[in-house]
Amino acid sequence: MNVMIDICIVPLGVGVSVSKYVAACQRVLNDAQLEHEMHAYGTNVEGDWDEVMAAVKRCHEIIHEMGAPRITTSMRLGTRTDREQTMNDKVQSVRDRLERE
Repeated sequence: MNVMIDICIVPLGVGVSVSKYVAACQRVLNDAQLEHEMHAYGTNVEGDWDEVMAAVKRCHEIIHEMGAPRITTSMRLGTRTDREQTMNDKVQSVRDRLERE
C-alpha cells in the first residue's frame, strides 16, 4: 500500500538550530529513494508504506546517533485505494482549479 506523509521530526536537547538533523533525514530519504519534498516546517514523503515507515525509523536512529537525547515527531498520513495519486497530482489539482476560477 502506498502512503503520503507530512512529517516533522524535532530533536530535543540539541540547541535551537536543527538544520544538520534535517539534512541527515533528507539523506535517509534520498538513500531510500523515496519521493519527498522538504518545506519550511517538515517534509512530504510518498512511497510504499513499509519503506516510508522504515525511513522514518531510520531518521530517528540517525538523529539519536548524532547525540539527540530525545525526539518528538508529528506526522499526518493518508492512503487511497480508489486510484493512484502523487504529491504533485494533489498540488496540481489545486493549481488547475485556481487557474479555472
